[in-house]
Amino acid sequence: MAGYNRTQVTEFIFLGFTDNPYLEIALFVVFLTIYLANVIGNVGMILLILLDGQLHSPMYFFLCHLSLVDLGYSTAIAPRMLADFLRRHKVISFSSCATQFAFFVGFVDAECYVLAAMAYDRYVAICHPLHYSTIMSKQVCLVLVIGSYVMGLISLASHTSLTFSLDYCGSNVINHFFCEIPPLLALSCSDTYVSEILLFSLCGFIEFSTLIIILISYVFIFAAILRIRSAEGRLKAFSTCTSHLIGVTLFYGTVMFMYLRPPSSYSLTQDKWASVFYTVVIPMLNPLIYSLRNRDVKEAFRRVISKKKLFHK
Repeated sequence: MAGYNRTQVTEFIFLGFTDNPYLEIALFVVFLTIYLANVIGNVGMILLILLDGQLHSPMYFFLCHLSLVDLGYSTAIAPRMLADFLRRHKVISFSSCATQFAFFVGFVDAECYVLAAMAYDRYVAICHPLHYSTIMSKQVCLVLVIGSYVMGLISLASHTSLTFSLDYCGSNVINHFFCEIPPLLALSCSDTYVSEILLFSLCGFIEFSTLIIILISYVFIFAAILRIRSAEGRLKAFSTCTSHLIGVTLFYGTVMFMYLRPPSSYSLTQDKWASVFYTVVIPMLNPLIYSLRNRDVKEAFRRVISKKKLFHK
């Protein structure tokens, strides 16, 4: 990142959410609870899938990696945010800001591709059930997951180099609680027009390419479900997709609101609170969405608990 040698700013200061110390303590308790639920839920989901042999299928393989990327990008943000609630000076070095930004972007964009892979898996399961095990082989699943992480790395490198190659020679106060694209661009003393266009185009490509894969998959899925004669069969087929649909709607709705708008429409204060939803809340909700509506996960949890009880006896 060549911009490091020519920037005059060596650290940034977060404004956070409020100057009120009592409100900061209250927010600390709230977000600590949410983050702990996030860690317990996602780590629990990963361990459950690894420990229970009946969950060793493509659908749960992708779900395991969804929990991993959720945990990854929320952990890039939440611990620092929680620590800042307890200190007066919310300072982060330039290199630490770039690192936080890189991990966050890499995991978030990897999640887009994991969600697209999950949609493709549901398409194959419902539209080509007889060939499911052949099409969704271990090799194919592994390629899809590795491809998701590779695309996350490409996005990480592109976003980070574009953002941190700009000059930051004026104010170093970020009106946010972490190193995010819009507030960083607002601080730069460089001409950010080209960077904004490139960042907007890159975000647009990632979000829309994966969303198109998801939408096309579900067009074929819904068409196949409508051809099922029995109402019970249609309900059973649709129930396997509802958790994924809810997760996709929450994630893409928030991300598109955040990034796929003209720069002139940004409201940093508004975006700050929207960022809370997809950096902290959505990673906590995903394990609940995929477990509460999933009979296999519930039964696997009971089996694991039963094995532990037998082991202790």
